[in-house]
Amino acid sequence: MQITLQNLTKVFPKRGKKETGDVIAVNDFTFVIPDGKLIGLLGPSGCGKSTTLNLISGLEKPTRGKIYFGEDDVTGLPPESRGVGLVFQNYALYPHLTVLQNILFPLQNLKGAERPTKEQMIQRAEEAAKLVQIEQLMERRPSELSGGQQQRVAIARALVKLPRVLLLDEPLSNLDARLRLQTREEIRRIQRETGITTIFVTHDQEEAMSISDMIVVMKEGVVHQIGAPQDVYDEPKNLFVAQFLGTPPIHVFDGSVRAGSLYLGGTPVLDVPGVADQEVYAAVRPEGFVLNADGPLCCQLSRVEIMGRDTSVVCSHECCTSGTIRAIIPAENRVDQTLPTVRFSLKPNKVFLFDRSTQERIAVSNA
Repeated sequence: MQITLQNLTKVFPKRGKKETGDVIAVNDFTFVIPDGKLIGLLGPSGCGKSTTLNLISGLEKPTRGKIYFGEDDVTGLPPESRGVGLVFQNYALYPHLTVLQNILFPLQNLKGAERPTKEQMIQRAEEAAKLVQIEQLMERRPSELSGGQQQRVAIARALVKLPRVLLLDEPLSNLDARLRLQTREEIRRIQRETGITTIFVTHDQEEAMSISDMIVVMKEGVVHQIGAPQDVYDEPKNLFVAQFLGTPPIHVFDGSVRAGSLYLGGTPVLDVPGVADQEVYAAVRPEGFVLNADGPLCCQLSRVEIMGRDTSVVCSHECCTSGTIRAIIPAENRVDQTLPTVRFSLKPNKVFLFDRSTQERIAVSNA
C-alpha cells in the first residue's frame, strides 16, 4: 500500500500562560511512502515523529494537508476504517486474557460482513502467532511472558487484522539491549515476509538505520532529510543530520577554508577544492581518522581503548567543539601511548563542511 502525505501539518493550540504560541508538531510534511517498504521516522524527542504516525493512523486529525492510502483519501476516516495495525511502546496487552485471546481481540470486535467465523479467527490467530514465532505460548497470560515475547504478541495482534499498513511507535524502547537487537531483526523479517508497508518510529538512529529501507530525519516538526540509511549517513544535508546519525557521534571542529585548504587552528589538514574562503564547521566521522605519524592533524592523546575488532583513540584538539575526540581505527594499528600526542590524516569522504550561519552542507569538488 503506497502512502502519500501532502503538505501534512498538525498545530496544537497553546495551553496555559507559560506557552508563548501554538505548537507546530508537524510542519508541511510531503512524502510518498512506497508500497511494501519499511520506513523509519527518526528524530529526537519532540520532533513530531509520533504525531506523524498518529496522523497516518487517524488518532489525530491534521490541521492542514491530505493523507492517501493508494488512491483513497483517508484524511477524514476514523482509525478503524483505515486498515492499519498499531503496535505501541507499552504493548497494551490485556493481562487477564491469554495470548490467543489477546490476538483474537481485534477480530472479535469486527462487525457485519467483516467479522470472520470463529474457525477463521482461530486460523488467522495461529498464522499470526506462527509468523512471530510464539505459537507455543498461546495459553499463557502476559505476566508469564518476557518483554520480547509480549512485544511479539502485540505485533501478532496487529497483523491478525491483515492490515494494509503496519505502524510501530517506539516498539523496542522497553527491551534490554540483547532483546532489542533480536526483536528488530524479527520485525524486519516479518515485514519482508508479509510485504506490508510499515512505518517505524524511533529516536534510536542505530535501530532506524539497521532495518529501514528509507529513513526520514525530523526536528521540531520539520523534515530535514529523506533517503536510504547509508546515503543519509554518507551525504548529510546539514549539520543536524550529520550529528544525529552515527555512533560514536561525528566530531565537529571550528575551521576555516583558505586557498582551497581546510585549516584547523593554524594548520592545513585537508584539501577542499572549489570551496570559497570562509569560516566553516568541519565534521569528521570517527572512522575518518587515519593513524599517521606524519599526519597534519595533531591531537593530545588521552587514552587508547581496545574494542576487539576496532581500537578507539580518545584524544582532544583545541578546535573540537565537543572537547573529546573518539577516533575509530583498525585494531591492527598500534598507538604509541608513551607519546603525549597522536597524529592523523583524514579521509576526504568522511569529512563534511557546513556553513557557519545556516549549518547547511558546503559542496566540495571531487570529494
